[in-house]
Amino acid sequence: MSGKGQGTAARTDNFEHALVLETARVTEGAALAASRWVGMGDKNAVDGAGTEAMRELLNSLDIRGTVVIGEGEMDEAPMLYIGEQLGQGRYEVDIAVDPVEGTNVTAKGLPNGLAVIALSERGGLMHAPDCYMEKLVVPPPAAGRVHLEWPVEANLAALAQSLDRGVEDLLVTILDRERHEGLIRRVRAAGARVKLIGDGDVVASLAVGVRGTGVHALMGSGGAPEGVLSAAAMKCLGAEIQGRFLAEDDAMRERFQAMGVDENRVYKTDELASGSQIVFSATGITYGELLSGVRRFGGGARTHTLVMGYASRVVRFIDTVHLEKEGARVTIRV
Repeated sequence: MSGKGQGTAARTDNFEHALVLETARVTEGAALAASRWVGMGDKNAVDGAGTEAMRELLNSLDIRGTVVIGEGEMDEAPMLYIGEQLGQGRYEVDIAVDPVEGTNVTAKGLPNGLAVIALSERGGLMHAPDCYMEKLVVPPPAAGRVHLEWPVEANLAALAQSLDRGVEDLLVTILDRERHEGLIRRVRAAGARVKLIGDGDVVASLAVGVRGTGVHALMGSGGAPEGVLSAAAMKCLGAEIQGRFLAEDDAMRERFQAMGVDENRVYKTDELASGSQIVFSATGITYGELLSGVRRFGGGARTHTLVMGYASRVVRFIDTVHLEKEGARVTIRV
């Protein structure tokens, strides 16, 4: 094999092992920075702090990365914009980020603020338009046994059967929006319970994919970029997301056509996150059912992170104490 081929193989074979813990460091840094603004009521300051910290840390990694899901187009976002090039290292990756998922809840000090990132080899994460996506997320036992085009009642029945329980035992997360009033009525009429959330359908998807949270599905429409981030996580967890892009007007339909997006197609996990190697990391900023938020003490803080690698088949929950000030000491406790 030529030297060039060997170099390419090394970049592919070692991608996850080299970056999985470094990626956790990126979301930890963003969460720590954003946590300074928790409860201060300024969502722009929250987002700006998380974005700046995440960008700085990404530039320190051994990557040559391209942002495919970011804070917006170049003229809308000064940092982590779509198409931005990051790092000067070996590993060529695509990057999907949400430095602060739930800027409003974080600014208000409410639960489930999160710093999120996914990395893949080039072309491994779909470049989704910034639009709404109709979503269905189910846990591993129900993967392949539901379909977004089926009636709500049929999917609830299939989900219940997959989990060996009754429909009345299911809890479905739905964003609390006026557009979901009909969906909420149908879920409740079928016998399932509904958990309404104000923001944050990436963390809601994670709660579906991880057993023990008490949540069994996510339904309804939310941001398409968040759908790609969720797909990266669901692929690592063996869960499933199905999504259909929603065009609000003809201008968005023209953008779909330019990007090769079919609004009549149901995209599944492996299409939204097609990479053979994927690293996903999420760190809690405010308290949540799945991840504890940043807990500060004199001279430092403690973070809680979920980081996963698809090809390496590893899922880690990382509880980290950060001593931020020179000479800081802390008595470690659970």
